[in-house]
Amino acid sequence: MMPDLGKYAEAVLSSYGVSIALLVVLVWASLRRARRVKKQLEDIESKAKRDG
Repeated sequence: MMPDLGKYAEAVLSSYGVSIALLVVLVWASLRRARRVKKQLEDIESKAKRDG
């Protein structure tokens, strides 16, 4: 399934590894930020309802 990469195998596979790791970090950071922003928005909305 994997093509013969010859002497470039290490560079290519490490590049794939770094790319996948960066994608995972970006998804994790995005989800973390989304949860934080959602919580802040809920707090602001509940305060606005209380204050009338």
